[in-house]
Amino acid sequence: MTADTTGLCVSTYHIPQMDCPSEERIIRLALQRLDTVQTLHFDLSARQLAVIHDGAAAPITDRLQPLGMGAVLKHTQSAAPDSLVVPPPHAQVAPSDESRVLYLLLAINAVMFVVELVAGLIAQSTGLMADSLDMLADAAVYGLALYAVGRGIQMQVRAAHVAGYLQMILAIGVLLEVARRFIWGSEPESMLMMSIALLALLANVTCLMLIARHRHGGAHMKASWIFSANDVLINAGVIVAGALVAWTGSHYPDLLIGTLIGVIVLNGARRILALKG
Repeated sequence: MTADTTGLCVSTYHIPQMDCPSEERIIRLALQRLDTVQTLHFDLSARQLAVIHDGAAAPITDRLQPLGMGAVLKHTQSAAPDSLVVPPPHAQVAPSDESRVLYLLLAINAVMFVVELVAGLIAQSTGLMADSLDMLADAAVYGLALYAVGRGIQMQVRAAHVAGYLQMILAIGVLLEVARRFIWGSEPESMLMMSIALLALLANVTCLMLIARHRHGGAHMKASWIFSANDVLINAGVIVAGALVAWTGSHYPDLLIGTLIGVIVLNGARRILALKG
């Protein structure tokens, strides 16, 4: 049920495809230019977003729907101004210790992007190459979050678009490589594939350990925890694919995991490029 949307209101959205900081950051950028929006409260585990705003919810919905995350307005209710604690404009900025953690996460993911990409080319593994793109996507999220501090919305959106175009180009390249190897064949080196995937797994476990004491803090740190946990599952998938390559002698498990990760990264890039300045 939607209440009379006059004055200060709270609108709750269910967003099925919002489960990591990349989606959270995209939503923040999409809504930041709306003067009526007061603050945002994310619950990634429940995939819900509560927006405190003035007036109607329609402009917010119009900004969320083009992102392709399946945003649905559940309800809007009026709220007395004195019943809400609206954080000041810079309340979302991470403290210095959290910033240091974000810098470490950025460095780890950037290094692993290069390592996995090079190893993927050597091992003829589309799974490793695609997983390197996931590392790049992570690095872009952390880098954008740090870059955005103190900068205007137009500059933030431009930076996001640059990251989106880069991810899209690389993801398309990986999917084309999957198609080429599907037609012409390939011989992925399963041991190198599993070894590098294990290294990536250790890198993401390290990220989890770095975030652990901050995961109950701000929304951005909670999101980073979920993001790194999801990456651990992706790394495990590459390891399993490598084991199946060794067991069956077939390259299809590698092509399958490469396609899956490539499509995930490509969809993330599409969402970023849907942002408007």
